[in-house]
Amino acid sequence: MTAGQPMASYAAARRAGDFVFVSGVVAVDPARKVILQSYEELPGPALLALRGLGYVTGQMTVDIYEAPAVAQSWFVLERIRQIAQEHGGDMADVVKLVQYFRDLRHYPFYNRVRGLFYPGGAPVSTVVEVSRFMPGDGALIEVEATIYLPQ
Repeated sequence: MTAGQPMASYAAARRAGDFVFVSGVVAVDPARKVILQSYEELPGPALLALRGLGYVTGQMTVDIYEAPAVAQSWFVLERIRQIAQEHGGDMADVVKLVQYFRDLRHYPFYNRVRGLFYPGGAPVSTVVEVSRFMPGDGALIEVEATIYLPQ
């Protein structure tokens, strides 16, 4: 799965000297132009990794509750990883994350998924609840990143 371009007219990322500033990323399927809501919308390797965290249980009453936040968490972090790679870096080069949540009760799901991308500990981060200002009703999480890549 390759993530798409921003939902509006702005750059997904812009390099300025040794830094790459990544616009807020939401979990939008580029082909369907809809926000991810289920595990079925993720690639196989993501599902395998999420099962290792105790998600994707196969129990409808559990998965239906957790899936939107977990799937969106994985997607936005994977897209940030892709952008870092496009600029010659990786997740270890991400020095700051700003994480926006429609509801802070989704943060624990996101935090566990973030551990897949930062097994040695997450970068500096800010967490903000923005219940009214997400790009769509289904968007639960948006993340922007700052990547440091010395030239």
